[in-house]
Amino acid sequence: QVQLVESGGDLVQAGASLRLSCTVSGLTFSNYIMGWFRQAPGKEREGVSCITWNGGTTYYEDSVKGRFTISRDNAKNTLYLQMDSLKPEDTAMYYCAAAVSIALCRRLEYAYQGQGTQVIVSS
Repeated sequence: QVQLVESGGDLVQAGASLRLSCTVSGLTFSNYIMGWFRQAPGKEREGVSCITWNGGTTYYEDSVKGRFTISRDNAKNTLYLQMDSLKPEDTAMYYCAAAVSIALCRRLEYAYQGQGTQVIVSS
C-alpha cells in the first residue's frame, strides 16, 4: 500500500519559515519525481515545486522562487519543502505527490499523493 504522509504545517506569521516533510512508503521512492502542490479554499490546485530522482533538477512556481527550497533524502524516503519569508498568500493545504516524469509533475498529473498538511500564514 502506497502512503505519502505530510507533516510540518502550522499557523505562522508573515515572514516566518516552515519546513514541510513527506514520508513515503510502499513504492521505490528513488524511482519517482517528487513534488509539492497546494490548494487554497475555493481555488484550483497550484503546483509549487518538483524535484528529480537524484535532486539534480528542480522546478518552482514563479511565486515561490527564491523563498521555497525542495529537497529529498532517498535513504530516508522523505521529501522536504523549506519555506522561508512566508506570505499570507501562501496559506493553503500542501500536498506531496509522486510522478513518473518532471513534465507530468509540472502538469499536476501525479501517480500518488498524500492527504495534505495545512499551512496558515497570518498578516
